[in-house]
Amino acid sequence: MTSKYRAIADDLRKQIASGRYPTGTTLPGYEALTAEYGVGRGVIRSALEVLEAEGLVSVAKRRGITVRERGDRRRLRRGTQVARDPARGYVFPAASRPDEPWQVHGRPRRETLPIPARPAELLGLDLDTPVLRRRRVTSPTGEPPFQLVDTWIHPRGVEDAHQVAEAHTGPGGYLDRLEEAGHGPLSWTEYVRVRMPLREEARLLEMPEAMPVLELARVGTSAATGAPIEVTVCVIPSDRVEMVSQLRRASSAKWEETAS
Repeated sequence: MTSKYRAIADDLRKQIASGRYPTGTTLPGYEALTAEYGVGRGVIRSALEVLEAEGLVSVAKRRGITVRERGDRRRLRRGTQVARDPARGYVFPAASRPDEPWQVHGRPRRETLPIPARPAELLGLDLDTPVLRRRRVTSPTGEPPFQLVDTWIHPRGVEDAHQVAEAHTGPGGYLDRLEEAGHGPLSWTEYVRVRMPLREEARLLEMPEAMPVLELARVGTSAATGAPIEVTVCVIPSDRVEMVSQLRRASSAKWEETAS
């Protein structure tokens, strides 16, 4: 038997899908919903938490229960090949489609901050070490924020290549500057995990705090030192993406047709 809050969540989901509550509009408030469904606030709260976790609504005290704008869910095929574009520099496996225009939300930021646990672990630094962070929020043009990208550059890298701390790092970006400073050729390792968002991440990505995010962390290793010199952490709301892998048979999984 379906619990009351799930039945209510199902009904509200159908109403949103039908267009009764378009993107950007607000659902009735708690009092109206409790009266409509004949339940207490706790049941309504649980139903809304389900919809929040799915990314359908955003619940805020002042703005009410708002139907979220969402872009298309994208399928990420995470290859292992790093390409090179004469105009942009290195090109990594990404969520973008060929020649698709992307936009930056707000202004890209660069500042030296105490490094948090995850990038500190990946860079081999002590927690709260002052480290240069380059931050940007991007999406396909015309869509809501798709990803938050933070690049943390090891203090050694900043010392060797001062231009990585500037707004315009020149052709090829900060990676070319690091390689030119003696750290090339860089090699990269990528780590993928799912976690809950930090409050600031949820705010910048315009997503509910109750929704998990996909975190892609790419660690660049210096050829000169054999140690990490930079790490880029990309955070994507889970309702915007799904991972796709093409499975291949090993020799032990050879299929042999049997006679009928």
